[in-house]
Amino acid sequence: MVIKVVIKGDVQGVFFRAFVKAHAVRLGVRGHVRNLPTGDVEAVFAGEKAAVEKLIALCRTGPSGAHVDEVIASETTEKSSPVFEIK
Repeated sequence: MVIKVVIKGDVQGVFFRAFVKAHAVRLGVRGHVRNLPTGDVEAVFAGEKAAVEKLIALCRTGPSGAHVDEVIASETTEKSSPVFEIK
């Protein structure tokens, strides 16, 4: 399963990318996460369905300094790296 996720809200400058990477590694999810110029965070998650769904659920809350307004998830054909990266 490969899913592209866009997280909207107060999600930059609050260690959101590090939060996502730590949980992705723990769950065995491959892909990447990056800040967008719009102030949103974008990620691609690849792995077992249950692990990807758990990671998406974690993004709905984020780290303690974040305020998540919306998480948009959609299937994608985008390629993922063999590990999880912060871009």
